[in-house]
Parts: sequence; structure tokens; C-alpha cells
Amino acid sequence: MEVLLLLLVALVLGRNPPIGEFLDINGVRLHFIVRGDPDAPPLVMFHGNGTFLQDLTISGLVDAAANKFRVICFDRPGFGHSSRPRTVIWGPERQAELFCAALTRLGIERPLVFGHSWGTLVALAMAARNSNRVKGLILVSGYYFPTWRTDVWVASVAAIPLIGDVLRYTISPISSWLALPLFAKKTFAPKPVPEVVKKEYPRLMSIRPSQLRAVAEDSAFMLPSAASIAMSYRRLECPTAIIAGRGDKIVDSEQAVRLQQAMPHAAVTIVPDVGHMLHYFVAEEIVKTADVVGLEDSGNRTPAKQMSHGARVRSAR
Repeated sequence: MEVLLLLLVALVLGRNPPIGEFLDINGVRLHFIVRGDPDAPPLVMFHGNGTFLQDLTISGLVDAAANKFRVICFDRPGFGHSSRPRTVIWGPERQAELFCAALTRLGIERPLVFGHSWGTLVALAMAARNSNRVKGLILVSGYYFPTWRTDVWVASVAAIPLIGDVLRYTISPISSWLALPLFAKKTFAPKPVPEVVKKEYPRLMSIRPSQLRAVAEDSAFMLPSAASIAMSYRRLECPTAIIAGRGDKIVDSEQAVRLQQAMPHAAVTIVPDVGHMLHYFVAEEIVKTADVVGLEDSGNRTPAKQMSHGARVRSAR
């Protein structure tokens, strides 16, 4: 069984080669892409749990952002084509440390940082680590405060040493493959799954044992990480836009409202008729929001009408 699975993994990687470049940082081989004008303001993007950077390219968000920004989009550790050493606990703080080192190597200073879903924790951890290195935050469909999540505990089982190893090379790839259609339907609800996802998303990459370990570990870290990072929200001062879909069935949009209450300088937008994967449906508006966040950092009082759905970013006092 294990031999057959390894052969399948090799086949999957052969059919889905890297689309970007690699950077070796602190023992991690990071896969990333760079799009847009090299002289444009930098915008760093982090995907959520269970996906990879193609989620942000297939959605059209990267191309839309590349018209205004120099976009740097990473496969987070263990996802896509990036490695995830087992000797490290890859919580958002450690991932933030890794990406800060990667950006330094790339010569990127004070970028805007976009995070989707679990990626918002990495974005927030970067700002908490050194707010002077982050120009502003665009947080989409994020999970910011710990709540009871049965689904998270179930998904974390594959992170248990030995037990998880057995599962990832036997049952988990099959069960994950069978669950993918239902999970996709839930993540995109109330919208249907876009045709571009059905045609272009490399689904087999999602069931590799290495990615399943990353998914399980991120799931296990989600609740304690949210609790830990939440203690730093009130001291974050960089311009921040918080966006959520009212129909999100993965993370309650109330999380976005609570975060704005903890970060009074931030702006929150709840988008009607979309769910967790709202970046597939309002990519241009997210880019306009990022542009406003960048202008706010420069002290430019941009009219609220330039923000999606009438929200406004206000600089901290």
C-alpha cells in the first residue's frame, strides 16, 4: 500500500510541477511566485489550510493584484511544493519568523500582507512580531478567537505521531479524496463551486501524505494559536482591513466583527451572499481594499467609497 501511494505521489508531482521559484531558508525549501512590476509596492500573500498558492492564482486574485502591486505568494511549509521539517513546531509565529527571513533574503521591505483563512494567523503573527516590518494587513475569512470546533479535533488526529503516520499512508488519502467534493461545496457555499476550480485546481496534490500532515498540524495548532495571538491584537497599529463572507460555513463571520472590536483602528467588511472562499468572487474589491490600506499607511485620507462595500481603514492613533 505504501509503495503504491509513493508511486502515486511521484505521478502527482510529475503532473503538477512547481510554477515558481525556490528559496532555502533555515532548512526549509520554500516555493513561491512573484508577479507584477518589480518597482510596485510589495504585497505578500498567504493561503489557508489545506490549499496551496494555486488557490490564490486560480481565483484570479494574484493577477488582479499584480496590476497594482509586486505580488509575492508562498506555499506555506508542507503545502504545495514547500517542505516542512518535522523537527519544528510550525505554528503561525514560527511560520512568521520563516517568512520574515525569506522576505529579507528577497530584499522585500515593509510589505502589505494578505492572509486568507489560516493564513491570517501568519499575517497577524508577522505584524505582532515586528509591526514596523508590516505596512498593513488585509485579513480575509480569518479565524481569530478560539471556539469549540469538533471538525478541528477530528482533522488533528493525523498529526499524532505514529498513529498519524499510519493514517496518512493508508486510510487518510482515500477518505480525503472522497470527502473533497463535499468539502469544496461547503467552503464555497452559498455560491456554487466555480468551474475554474473543477477544471484547474490540482486536487490530487491535496491528498499527498506530506500535505495531509501539514493540514493536520495546522488544524491542531489553530485554536491555541488563535488564543495566543489574540493577546497582541490591541497593540497592533498598522492599517488593517478585515473582510468576511456573511455566508461563511467554515468560520463564522462574527469572528471578523470581534477582531474589529479588539482592533478599533481596523475596518471590517462583511460581504453578503458569499462564503469562505470570497476571494474567488470579489478579487478586484480585495485589491482596491489593499490599495486603500497602503495609502492609509502613507497618511493619505482616502474616501470611504474606495473601500469595498463602504468600509474604511483608519490609521491608529
